[in-house]
Amino acid sequence: MNISGLRRMANSALFKHGVLPWYQQSPFLGVLPRQGTSPGVDPPARRRFSVSASFANENREFVIVGGGNSAGYAARTFVEHGMADGRLCIVSKEAFAPYERPALTKAYLFPLDKKPARLPGFHTCVGSGGERQTPEWYKDHGIEVLYEDPVINFDAKNQTLVTSTGKLLKYGSLIIATGCSASRLPEKIGGQLPGVHYIRDIADADSLVSSLEKAKKVVVVGGGYIGMEVAAATAAWKLDTTVVFPEDHLMPRLFTSSLAHRYEDLYQANGVKFLKNKSISKLEAGSDGKVASVKLEDGSTIDADTVVVGMGAKPAVSPFEVVGLNSKVGGIQVDSLFRTSLPGILAIGDVAAFPLKIYDRIARVEHVDHARKSAAHCVKALLGIHNDSYDYLPYFYSRVFEHEGSTRKVWWQFFGDNVGETVEIGNFDPKMACFWLESGRLKGIFLESGSPQEFELLPGLARRQPIVSKSKLQSAPSVEAALDIARLALVAETT
Repeated sequence: MNISGLRRMANSALFKHGVLPWYQQSPFLGVLPRQGTSPGVDPPARRRFSVSASFANENREFVIVGGGNSAGYAARTFVEHGMADGRLCIVSKEAFAPYERPALTKAYLFPLDKKPARLPGFHTCVGSGGERQTPEWYKDHGIEVLYEDPVINFDAKNQTLVTSTGKLLKYGSLIIATGCSASRLPEKIGGQLPGVHYIRDIADADSLVSSLEKAKKVVVVGGGYIGMEVAAATAAWKLDTTVVFPEDHLMPRLFTSSLAHRYEDLYQANGVKFLKNKSISKLEAGSDGKVASVKLEDGSTIDADTVVVGMGAKPAVSPFEVVGLNSKVGGIQVDSLFRTSLPGILAIGDVAAFPLKIYDRIARVEHVDHARKSAAHCVKALLGIHNDSYDYLPYFYSRVFEHEGSTRKVWWQFFGDNVGETVEIGNFDPKMACFWLESGRLKGIFLESGSPQEFELLPGLARRQPIVSKSKLQSAPSVEAALDIARLALVAETT
């Protein structure tokens, strides 16, 4: 196609979004003035150089570093707006196309006779009802994916990246979607012994499954998301499981003591043991060099042939530290459009420290919901489709004991902020709810085993924060009645 044809295509498909297409950056044409930018929309922070749509040289118009969920959802958004084919490159350290990572500590760990999840069943974007983005999907949409080739060097001034195989990439706009890496026990206390597992990717999960097939005694270190989900999985394998954590109860960042005890009772009924207020001193090896026991700081010892460590995660910022880090919450500091301090460089998902508008604070959220939403918001802003501030409502959930044969499947959701006084309603089985109230306003809400209609009510309540009578909630005879009280309070404030 000749130059005039390219111009006509751009006018009809790109300029309406305020996007600077590749031909405007060509050294043969010179830099042309931007056209069609909507009033009030800041131009995308994109730096200019010659881009080859066929990737015949090192130039890429858009590069995403990271192969996790955020990268997959960002790719979908580029495709939806006609800006992927021949323009987008994803650089990943993994051997697989982006997938729904929550599966790794849930259905992926089911016993082999209970229909465990496996790829391609949970590639992005099936978690949100979208098209399954298999490796073929990326090829069909003209997206270049560099597998098992992480970025090892970064030059912001020259807009270049170098991968582990020595590949040089020059980018126009860069999206950092590197996520997090698992926090590890120090090697000097046995943190890297054979039989010790951390879960961040499929290779980790495969290694754990292989261990579970032969395991007899499992110790799970940590009582948060990973600890709870892995312990539920090992219970399905009928393995002797002990969960060790330094806090007073499970999931201390979210659960009240009362909520946690309901779950602890359920786990114990499934054979899981808990050691609370305990810390690890050392992991000890047996004569075969593999982990054989866990020594606690109080001097006691637990036998273990498999140890799973779930002590949280750290944002994977290397080699992008120069972009600007947040010292309080960690990760790469971005604004409400996910732009970093350097032009043309953005960050999304777990690694991004962003303004949490609803609570007027900087936050870093390690959750699939934020991974999906931040990716879409960032790409649309980059393409000039909107300049709306990201307005995220914190949302967390977990699903456990969903394997075949389980007598009690568990699925809870939480929206909002867990601050203020709490009111708990229900007896856990079949359902329960917890409301967080601050100065009379509903700030957060938790629901276990609700109906689809009840779960749909939660985000509206958490976002609008209606004034709800604490005494009315406390006197509610059931979860359904308590939710109705909150719903009526919301209606009263919107009419």
